[in-house]
Order: sequence, then structure tokens, then C-alpha cells
Amino acid sequence: METKYNNLFILIPFISLMSLGLLMVTSASIYIADDIFGNPFHFASRQMFFISIGLIVMLLFLSIPSNFLYKLDWVFMLISILLLLALFIPDVGTSVNGSIRWIRLGPINIQPSEICKFSLILYISGYSVRRISEINSLRSFLKPLFLLFIISVLIMGQPDLGSTAIICLLVVAILFYAGISFFQFSLLSILIGLLGVVAISSSPMRIARMMAYMDPFDKEVVLGSGYQLSNSLISIGQGGWLGLGIGNSFQKNFFLPEAHTDFIFAILVEELGIIGGLFLILLFALLFFGILKVALDSLNKGRLFQGYTSFGIMILIAIQALFNIAVNIGLLPTKGLTLPFISYGGTSIIVMMSLIAIVLRINNENKLI
Repeated sequence: METKYNNLFILIPFISLMSLGLLMVTSASIYIADDIFGNPFHFASRQMFFISIGLIVMLLFLSIPSNFLYKLDWVFMLISILLLLALFIPDVGTSVNGSIRWIRLGPINIQPSEICKFSLILYISGYSVRRISEINSLRSFLKPLFLLFIISVLIMGQPDLGSTAIICLLVVAILFYAGISFFQFSLLSILIGLLGVVAISSSPMRIARMMAYMDPFDKEVVLGSGYQLSNSLISIGQGGWLGLGIGNSFQKNFFLPEAHTDFIFAILVEELGIIGGLFLILLFALLFFGILKVALDSLNKGRLFQGYTSFGIMILIAIQALFNIAVNIGLLPTKGLTLPFISYGGTSIIVMMSLIAIVLRINNENKLI
């Protein structure tokens, strides 16, 4: 397939996902927005505002040469770490539902963990290129892991196990793609798995979520830790194959918490049916194919940083989409993760749009080589 067609495999599913996301945010948030703000389109209008900012940021990254990002990857990483540290400064970090994950700047909430995912893709990709000849040495292997440890501690302190898991998987995937040995990959995967078990077993809240995951309709958990998952499954079950129609969801009417953010996939299936859910997954698959094609084209042209970065972007979107959908259908315990391009959220949508712009820029540069 010619490089010039890669943009179509990225732009068509990207625009479709953004349009579908705006439609579902409008539908899923209409009751809660009216109840809290007296305006049923409060969240929809804010999402449009975020998308407008995202378009401006996309134009910025479309104009920046990818080699410039390579030279300044450490700057993005430093900014991300400083933002994560700022969360723990009194009166700076904003607590929501017991988690300190946002920095409020006027009407906008910034989520540093989302920016950190963006920065890690650039930094680990750049590091892998700079250490390409010695990536299998113990010293070069441990350096990025030390950085990953620091970031994981900061994000777990919020606490946010979901984002920590995604960041760990993202770093491991890029390093493996860059050439670490299978032994190093296996050892690191086992270590991350063990740390995950420790993180879950040391927190009563996470243990409760695991119990809810095992049986969300158990009478002892259905009104507690299993409330979100049980209502999500009810929402999906009501949708059937064809759904109830846009705007006709019952569960978004104060039954399913976070209907326009973490559990928007359940509302989508309730209103558009299993067919709608499969169509959403197809759009993601087409997007992944387009981004992976850019990554392979970059590597074939000897542009390692661009190849690793594109691969990392694909992995991030894929992991987060997989985790969110798996949580909604009960395959994973409940965790606070948005569905890329679909869920409501300013930082998330702007970061995802920025990553798409970087891939498009890389593909346009590949055409000239």
C-alpha cells in the first residue's frame, strides 16, 4: 500500500470516532448536566470547546518537524514530572471522588497523567534510538525503568492504578519493539504483574472492586463496589443487537455513574446496540492499521524515532480502548479510564488529537523520502 493512502486510514476513522464521541457525550450527559447545571448541553458544549482547542494543537504539531520532538523529548518529560509533583502541592491539586488527579486552571482541569503518557511515548522512543546499540545492556535497560518507577510512584500516589498499568505496558511495549531481549521483556512483564497484585491486595478499595468484578450482582456488593459494573451490564443487556435508539438509554438517567466518561461504551451499546459497539471497534481497528502502517514505513526508511513513536501512539490508544471496553463489559475490574476520542474529558481528547497530528506529520514526512 502506498504511503499516500495512510492518511485516509487514519483520518477517516479518527473523524468518525470524534463525531460519534461528541454525539454520545451529548446523549449520555443530558440528564446529569440538566440536574447539576440546569443546562442539558453543558458537557456537550464543553466537549466542543475542548475539541476546538485540540484542533489548534493539532495544527501546531502538524507544523513541527518530528526531529524537533526527538531533540526536545526530555523537555516534555520534565514538564510532565513537574505537573505530577504539582498535584501534591496544597491548593494546586484538585480532589475528585477521593483522587487527586487534576490541576484546575480557571474553567479547565488539566490531568497530568494524560500528558505524561504523551511525553513517555516521545522520551522512551528517543531514548531507544540514542541507546540502540546497547539497548540490551543492563545499564541502558535499567535507566528507563528507573524513570518509570518514579512516574509510577507519583501516579499511584493520586491514586490511579489504571493509568499506572497503561504507562507500564506502554513503556514495555516500546522497549520490546526497539529491541530488548525476550528474556528482559518477560522479566519486566512478570515484575509489573507482581507489583499489580501487591497494589491491589494492599488497598481495601481495590479488593472490593475485585470482589465486585467476580460477581457484580452479589447482594452484598451490588449497591456498593459493584454498583457501576452491574448497571453497566444492565445497560449493555438492554441494548440488544440494534439498541434502543439515540437518546433512549434508561441507565444514563442517574442509574449508571460516569455515563459520559468511564462508562460511555455501555450507553453507546444500549442506544446503538451490539452492532453499534462492533462498528466502534471496527473504527479503532482501522485507525490502528493506519498508524501501524506509518510506523512500519518509518522503520523501512530508517527513521527509528518516528517508527517507535508511531508504534507507541498505536499501543497507547489500543491499550486504553481495550481496558475501557473490557471494564464496561465486565472482563476487567472497574478503574477510571476514558475511552479515547469518545469519552468526555478535556486533557484526554486534546492529548489524543495531538498524538494523531504527530502520526500524520510523520507520514507526510515519509512521503518526501
